[in-house]
Amino acid sequence: MPSDELDPARPDATEPGENEPGEVVLVAMVAANGVIGDGTDQPWHLREDLRRFKRLTTGHPLVMGRATYDAIGRLLPGRETVVLTLDREWSTEGAHVAHDVEEALRVAAGLPGGESVMVLGGGQIYAAVMPRATRLELTEVDAPAEGEVRFPEVDPSTWTEVSRDDRAAFAFVTYRRVDGT
Repeated sequence: MPSDELDPARPDATEPGENEPGEVVLVAMVAANGVIGDGTDQPWHLREDLRRFKRLTTGHPLVMGRATYDAIGRLLPGRETVVLTLDREWSTEGAHVAHDVEEALRVAAGLPGGESVMVLGGGQIYAAVMPRATRLELTEVDAPAEGEVRFPEVDPSTWTEVSRDDRAAFAFVTYRRVDGT
């Protein structure tokens, strides 16, 4: 992601408000080597993954970085979108804009379906939101990919696998935070 997206080391500038999501879900397709893309696109486009993505996210607000929004190129039907960017001048019709993680989650929680907020990346956004995540919905691809953008490590002391649906060359995997938050 471009450097104006988010600095994951930067403390969040806004205190949490009354709108808090009950669940923060990171949704991603991850190669065997952790790669999720090259900064403009993901390595694969799997029909089954797209169907699962639609089923998981429809009716819930999406949080994504501006580069991810630009890569998608449009708002997705049946889902409100919160775009996270440090560029205070950026806007697009129909999307909500936030400038730090807490603001993005708070805005998303106040939208229809906001009891579960779906985070779509990219890499810096996943890294910044991972400490707040309660669930991971990953499509784990059984092959490495080329690219610079990676998904954060899924630490087994923090995350437990609760379901796995193995397919040819990939698996749909759900993780929950070990401490139950």
